[in-house]
Amino acid sequence: MGRFLTTTAAIALALAGAGVSARAADVKEVQMLHWWTSGGEAAALNVLKEDLSKEGFAWKDVPVAGGGGDAAMTALKAMVAAGTYPTASQMLGYTVLDYAEAGVMGDLTATAKKEGWDKSVPAALQKFSVYDGKWVAAPVNVHSVNWLWINKAVMDKIGGSEPKTFDDLIALLDKAKVAGVIPLALGGQNWQEATMFDSIVLSTGGPEFYKKAFNDLDDE
Repeated sequence: MGRFLTTTAAIALALAGAGVSARAADVKEVQMLHWWTSGGEAAALNVLKEDLSKEGFAWKDVPVAGGGGDAAMTALKAMVAAGTYPTASQMLGYTVLDYAEAGVMGDLTATAKKEGWDKSVPAALQKFSVYDGKWVAAPVNVHSVNWLWINKAVMDKIGGSEPKTFDDLIALLDKAKVAGVIPLALGGQNWQEATMFDSIVLSTGGPEFYKKAFNDLDDE
């Protein structure tokens, strides 16, 4: 069975990267499936391309646009089902474990040991990078999705202040609405709604509840 390597970002989001040691003995072209297609993302991805080039590898780009990666993961699923594995793929945490359980991941353990990943990668990220004692993913980026961006000009206009709690946020949205301002804007993609739900769970349930529900997958 063909195998592919992957990259992951851990608990929240993963951004693209490449397994530079991807079957180094017999592969000189790395086929990289990813959804890093916007201007800033593409510029960051280019850094990884340049690193690969220095190691003597060509980069075959397989971009699938879509901020949350749903389309890319659909493409990956189809490729794996057809046996046309990419060398590397951008993934989110639990997706890595699903593919590892299916037995289609490459083994990065030798590289991980050589470079001391167990010492430099936080334990929380290793949970999504190590399966059955083997490193199957290279975490190249991690960041939190629990952010709220506020338009300062609108805040000044309505006399609002930065919300400290979820109730504060609701009150601020109501204040904006009364002032004739659209209080909350989403881009119409399901990953954005999922991100907002994620933040609401953290805000209302607290860190321990969030950890049990999202990290430990505690049904109760």
